[in-house]
Amino acid sequence: MRLSRNLGLLYGAAFLRSASIGLLGVVLAVYLSRTGFSATAIGFVLAAGLVGSAVATGLAGRYGERIRRKRLLIASAVLSSFGGVGLAFVHTPEALVPLAFLMMLNGMGTDRSAAFAVEQAVIPGLVSDRSRTWALSWYNVVLDMSGALGALGGALPVVIQRWMNFDLLHAYRSVFFLYTGLNLLSAAIYLFLDSQIEVLPVKAAAAVVSVNSKRTVRKIAALFALDAGGGGFLADALLAYWFYERFGVTEAKLGVLFFIVRILNGVSHLGAAWLAGKIGLVRTMVFTHLPSSLFLLAVPLAPSFATAAVMLLLREALVEMDVPTRQSYVAAVVQPHERVYASGVTNLTRTGGWAVTASLSGVLMQHLAFSAPLVLGGSMKVLYDFLLYRSFVHVKPPEELGSKSF
Repeated sequence: MRLSRNLGLLYGAAFLRSASIGLLGVVLAVYLSRTGFSATAIGFVLAAGLVGSAVATGLAGRYGERIRRKRLLIASAVLSSFGGVGLAFVHTPEALVPLAFLMMLNGMGTDRSAAFAVEQAVIPGLVSDRSRTWALSWYNVVLDMSGALGALGGALPVVIQRWMNFDLLHAYRSVFFLYTGLNLLSAAIYLFLDSQIEVLPVKAAAAVVSVNSKRTVRKIAALFALDAGGGGFLADALLAYWFYERFGVTEAKLGVLFFIVRILNGVSHLGAAWLAGKIGLVRTMVFTHLPSSLFLLAVPLAPSFATAAVMLLLREALVEMDVPTRQSYVAAVVQPHERVYASGVTNLTRTGGWAVTASLSGVLMQHLAFSAPLVLGGSMKVLYDFLLYRSFVHVKPPEELGSKSF
């Protein structure tokens, strides 16, 4: 795969954005707590940012091609940058909640922005069909690695406090200005994208999303919502809490465990692209995701931390392999001018599914069974794999048509 100018610019902008999100994911809740926000108020701020991202993604999917992709990317980055300014100077829940919504403040640590959806639509148009999955795999590696680096920046407030002899809250203000700067740099990079990222001019009638594509996208989106719903029960914070309560694991050991998890996630993206070239996109999605779900179901049955950790790491070595293949498949089964719509709808439903079940995890742990979220989440993902295979194994992307290897 040749790294074109536009592709390099998109990777660079995505790197900066994901680093800013990784940073905010670590410091936001702690900062709000230090400034007097209650746990309920912090939850409202986080939820408002997530809803704002979901609404922006939905609007991008519906109107993206009319507004133009480059404009959407620049507007998203600039709007996000104002979030850092708001955090630096706004200190009441009544003001910060609507600001979090408008500026799409992401305290979850994982990139689920409107720009994320648009880039998934743009990248396939910059490479050949056979290079599409590799391009998206490297894109996800960039996001994972930069998000991890951003998370390491969570120590910056304390470092700045000691180095500059600042009050801690003023040190946080410097970090939020860094967040703003990263997003403004991302917007600046988007300015250098050329017209190749847009869909070639077509007649107005042809630019409409076809009924067949809408039907396909909605069917895929419903399945993705099921998968994301299962994933909502399995947030890193919940898994860490489960290990802490079940086996008495210290924070230091959990830190090492989840560092290895992130490394395995990043490397697996490239393995997914290689495997997809051998057995096809749908088979790669299912044949890696299904065993990962079975490994997850084995975690609550483990008699010791060591066994449970091995099961978790086996799961994490496979679970992310469906991410670039999923993105590639969605782009392949619609027309180029329909990709922003398809990416917007599928990302919106995934965010919604994740948000709904994530809000139920603690209730299930407290009132049903401590391991209930792991069992229910794993079971939902197994069901998703069977339904996905049955529904789409015969719907092949262009690069697989006529191939005898699948």
